[in-house]
Amino acid sequence: MTERRAERFLPEATGDDLRREKLQARALRQTAWWKRRIASGQCHYCRRQVGPRALTMDHVVPIVRGGRSIRANLVPCCRDCNARKQSLLPFEWTAYLEGFPDDAENLFPPPEP
Repeated sequence: MTERRAERFLPEATGDDLRREKLQARALRQTAWWKRRIASGQCHYCRRQVGPRALTMDHVVPIVRGGRSIRANLVPCCRDCNARKQSLLPFEWTAYLEGFPDDAENLFPPPEP
């Protein structure tokens, strides 16, 4: 029964879907909207100041999990958070972070200059 429930959260994205969404994300990276989003240099997830050039574009709901490359689903985040989040959904990411102690401000090392 739990396997069936888990399947609901794993929609299959075809190769064409992935290519289309990645192209859309690449196009959005060039827009003034995205440049304004990264201007603060702050990661959406850990809130560290890493600078605009160190931010990556993350899909809150990953493409492979049915997410789209639309403004409402894209956030700037540091490479550390992007690598750790991988293809987790928001509730899974929150559960992952809750597994750390409250003083987890040292969870991620400071960015290299």
